[in-house]
Amino acid sequence: MKQIDVNIKIFVLILSICLISCQNQTTGAQSTSPAEPPETAIRVGTARTDAYFPLLQDKQIAMVVNQTSTIGERHLVDSLLAAGMVIKKIFAPEHGFRGQADAGEKVSDGKDAQTGIPIASLYGAKRKPGAEDLAGIDLMIFDIQDVGARFYTYISTMHYIMEACAENNIPMLILDRPNPNGHYVDGPVLDTSTYRSFVGMHPIPTVHGMTIGEYAQMVNGEGWLAGGQTCKLTVIPCENYRHDRPYVLPIKPSPNLPNNRSIYLYPSICLFEGTVFSLGRGTTSQFQVIGAPDYPETDFSFTPNSRPGAKYPKHENKTCYGLDLTTLDPEQIFAERQLNLSYLLDIYQRYPNKDDFFLNSDFFEKLAGNDQLRKQLIAGKSEAAIRASWEPALSQFKEMRKKYLLYD
Repeated sequence: MKQIDVNIKIFVLILSICLISCQNQTTGAQSTSPAEPPETAIRVGTARTDAYFPLLQDKQIAMVVNQTSTIGERHLVDSLLAAGMVIKKIFAPEHGFRGQADAGEKVSDGKDAQTGIPIASLYGAKRKPGAEDLAGIDLMIFDIQDVGARFYTYISTMHYIMEACAENNIPMLILDRPNPNGHYVDGPVLDTSTYRSFVGMHPIPTVHGMTIGEYAQMVNGEGWLAGGQTCKLTVIPCENYRHDRPYVLPIKPSPNLPNNRSIYLYPSICLFEGTVFSLGRGTTSQFQVIGAPDYPETDFSFTPNSRPGAKYPKHENKTCYGLDLTTLDPEQIFAERQLNLSYLLDIYQRYPNKDDFFLNSDFFEKLAGNDQLRKQLIAGKSEAAIRASWEPALSQFKEMRKKYLLYD
């Protein structure tokens, strides 16, 4: 009788999910085409409940999720609870379970106010769950929207979750989502011998061109987990997704990536985080403007202020001069299919106080993946020369990547 009740709940939930999914596809929530027919609309892994709900029954479940972890307009946690699944713990990545913490802000342990489920932070004193955190867990679910850049920390969190699952013999289920920057591969490959960090753990280029599920398969297949361990991994792929297909995120993946323009620009301009320049944290144009107080005055300026998602922004309450990228057409940025180095090259050339351009740390090198780029900028190298230095490592990565792709 209990099994019949669970099956009824699952049937009702799947029916409601289908209705929500159809509504989302009609309004263009997961596609660049508002009139796209449901049979060709992208369907994310979480929406394919028929493919993974049978794997969840009678399991004690832990989840790595945030605000992007939804089926239609409903959070995955709420959907699973409504279906009678047993969720014992939620692990929160950078920005927290609800996605409201600043970049770099420590996330605390606690309980979810809506469900009462314990929340364990993976962006505080601990980046990797221990055996005590996973006691009694039968299955780990990972469902987070990534944006396809090496320094976006969700893939680092995924690495540590895979490692913890491998060490504690816990299967891991990844519900895949499209990569909005999955249509190209570009940038220097990380020098892991010197610059491995939480903003870059693996020998991959700046833009890896893989979904989170494909990337997890690479982490397993290349033996990147500690001791060459492998995680027992199941990936629920998206439907109707291709790497060259644009994807409009229905929910912003973090507080300072508010739209597709910022997401497309992010891989090219995030390096400025390792310099004295602001990328608009503390404004409403995050990762769509570049400026600093000491940059030569231009017709464009902005002033960062403390606000949710940017409590203490760089150059708070100071006027910054620089570039306004808010007028760029996202489709044109998408069509470039490579990193745009012109922003970094031009701004460095024009900046008057070059000795103060880079922060007094190795953060620029950690973001770039090596110490070459700083030296190349100082030496006045051309874009062609900088790109040439990325080979042959970049081409070798592209060849290795082919083994793990789930989509054309």
